[in-house]
Amino acid sequence: MSATWSPSQYLKFEDHRTRPAIDLLARVVADTVEAATDIGCGPGNSTELLADRFGSTAVSGMDSSPKMVEAARKRLPDCKFELGDIAHWQPDAKQDLLFANAVLQWVPNHDELFPKLLSFLKPGGTLAMQMPDNLDQPTHIGMRTMAKDERWSDALKDADAERTSILSPSDYWSILKPHASNIDIWRTTYNHPLKGLSGIVEWFKGTGLLPYLSRLSEAQQAEYLTTYEELLSQQYSVMDDGTVLLPFPRLFIVARR
Repeated sequence: MSATWSPSQYLKFEDHRTRPAIDLLARVVADTVEAATDIGCGPGNSTELLADRFGSTAVSGMDSSPKMVEAARKRLPDCKFELGDIAHWQPDAKQDLLFANAVLQWVPNHDELFPKLLSFLKPGGTLAMQMPDNLDQPTHIGMRTMAKDERWSDALKDADAERTSILSPSDYWSILKPHASNIDIWRTTYNHPLKGLSGIVEWFKGTGLLPYLSRLSEAQQAEYLTTYEELLSQQYSVMDDGTVLLPFPRLFIVARR
């Protein structure tokens, strides 16, 4: 991904961003884990959950962003973190658990990637992953609509392609079934209370908006975000106390080898 990730921007909503990881980990059936990797670990908030449950010595993390890896190392000095590209990464040894919280939507070719990740597991090991399933939400329709605006269309012509379209649960079942002994798939929509429409903008500045903002100048970013917020006002209602509920659907998959 070409965008620059910001740990501080991402962690503005740490409680909300960590909750899906908590829900995902709750479905992992494993009493003893000797080797677990948090792939796409970000600033370490999800890695911390693994370390708390399985112990720091058993847990490592990897991410493609140097800033995220630096933040994760500061947060969890007893865990090992490395830079890497998920599409080409492989662990040094077979794993008991591969954990991927809100990252694989940035990596293409799931039909090849997911079986490869399962192959990195010990027999009985678990691949647990959660992906935002929100490309059809007004937030992301708005991003794509804005990218076609003549003010930015040349600069943003490749931005949409950075995010991978999520497949259906049936598709993922078909991809994983030949390689897994057990598969659990579910979809949850969280309703995040944010402070006004600007809260939605701040949320996605740390994730979904990055492919767009990273391609614009500072002045263009400001104009883009102002127009984007105006577009959101047509789709999201601000309640009397200033709160906007952001519906956020996510797809969860836990597959055991």
